[in-house]
Amino acid sequence: MNVYEVIIIGGGASGLMAASSALSRNKKVAIIDMGENLARKVSISGGGKCNFTNGTADYKKYFGKNAKFTQSVLNHTQPKDLLAWMKNHGLNWVEKKPGQYFCATCANDVVKALLRDVKKARIFNNELVTDVYKRNNEFVIETTKNTFTTKSVIIATGGLSYASLGVSDLGYKTAKKFGHKIIPIRPALCAISTKIFPTELSGISFDVEISIGKEKFLDSMLITHFGLGGPAIYRATVRDIEQDIHLNILPNINIFEWLKNLKAIDGKKSLLKILATKLPIRLSKWLIQNESKNIADYKDIELKNISNRLSNIIIKKDNFKLYSLQTAEVVRGGVSTDEISSKTLESKLCPGLFFAGEVLDITGDLGGFNLHWAFASGILAGENA
Repeated sequence: MNVYEVIIIGGGASGLMAASSALSRNKKVAIIDMGENLARKVSISGGGKCNFTNGTADYKKYFGKNAKFTQSVLNHTQPKDLLAWMKNHGLNWVEKKPGQYFCATCANDVVKALLRDVKKARIFNNELVTDVYKRNNEFVIETTKNTFTTKSVIIATGGLSYASLGVSDLGYKTAKKFGHKIIPIRPALCAISTKIFPTELSGISFDVEISIGKEKFLDSMLITHFGLGGPAIYRATVRDIEQDIHLNILPNINIFEWLKNLKAIDGKKSLLKILATKLPIRLSKWLIQNESKNIADYKDIELKNISNRLSNIIIKKDNFKLYSLQTAEVVRGGVSTDEISSKTLESKLCPGLFFAGEVLDITGDLGGFNLHWAFASGILAGENA
């Protein structure tokens, strides 16, 4: 029988931080993971550069049934704390966009640092957990190879995104077994399948303003052979998308006033050439159906209609599908936060049972927020287990 004070199921970002945190309290710790290597998602994060935090991390950058649940966790571990962690491990970073911090070398260096922090833990690789139950005041964890007992279990199994890296619904099943609700999961931070643009425009990338409900944000969008991708669409899919998506493909300008002004001062220029100064030529041709009229030949009401079209392309909620869990970076949904303490991440239903990372119904925006959540929630769970 393997007896430990804290057992972490899942050796990803949150699991390793939880183990490190528990070890710092001199706990006897074991990590059980189904894969050959730990921190598999970390190793490919940020395009192999690991976007480990974001300087604007706060609850408004997170989504779920109760995004404010994140406040205590985020207050406990702030971006400056993760920057200090990097510095303490001899790792430098670069700020590619304001607030977006990436490892200056590669993601594998972050993985190596995480593993150094848990070298005093017992790591069980390639072990599939088959059951978790409570006997008297102890948890019993059965795997395909061993049986373990412990006073505290941290579920850090992640979500079901990136299935090729080896994922499991064990975290959801375990939570449900102990009485927790599961918010249905779906892909997030992913492309969408839609026929709003023709396939001949695939490969075109441009900035758009996306509106979903009352929220607006600006980022780059890519037209693909099956629909739409790029950062703007990824960010849209992490939000509540049970409504239409609105695209403004010429953001930050009053399109009608711009066109009307050009009509007055440069009327002999074609509308196509004018749009092509702001948009890719292939897209411009499609938008005006290859019309070759000079802008002076358009009535103001026609320019108004064109402006409305460019500023409000509507993707109806019934006309797009999230691409797949196979390619999604994260999932929306997971273990409901209703019966979990935001101060400790311990179950309110089962003392000694903790949750950390993506397994919870908390999902961050694009740009380092999800790794920050994984690290921060792991640290807090490990401090309290």
